[in-house]
This record gives sequence, C-alpha cells and structure tokens, in this order.
Amino acid sequence: MNNIYVTMAVLKAKEGKREKLLEELLKLIDPTRSEDGCLEYILFENKTENNTFYMREAFKDLNAFKMHGATTHFKNFAVQIDELMSEPIQLIELAQVSH
Repeated sequence: MNNIYVTMAVLKAKEGKREKLLEELLKLIDPTRSEDGCLEYILFENKTENNTFYMREAFKDLNAFKMHGATTHFKNFAVQIDELMSEPIQLIELAQVSH
C-alpha cells in the first residue's frame, strides 16, 4: 500500500490581492521542495477564474505533510491568509487510482 499523501490546495485571492498572494505562494516553492518528505509541490493558476490558485502537493506520508505545516516558511505564509485570501485554504485529499 502506498502511503504517499497527495493534496490539491485551492487558494483564492481577495480582490486586488492576486499579485501579493502569487508572490507569497512562489516564496513557498523552493523551501518546501527542499523538505525531506516533499515529493512534489507545484503551483497552478486557474485560467478562467481569476484570483484562484491550486497547489498540487505530494509528501512521502501524512507525517511529512504535517511537518510541512510546522515549518517557518509555511507559518510565515499562514499569518497572511486573512489579509490575502477571500476564504480559507480548501484542501482536497487525493488518492491515486491509475498509473
């Protein structure tokens, strides 16, 4: 059984905060990819719904994902959520069903 923990985080910017949210999300990429348990961390933007970003995340297991939430770089981002985002992060847990 595969214990890889995969999620899609949905992040919606407040009106007028798209650029700042994007800037802060991009700051997460390199330090997160350097974490021992990180397998994938890729940012997408919805082409038809302005101000909406998706972060596809894969960690070796749930514990590695939880460790990510405790890092300084993620905590620095998290304190800005109320200012930058129109709603809380929506975290969709994914299970791979094909190869």
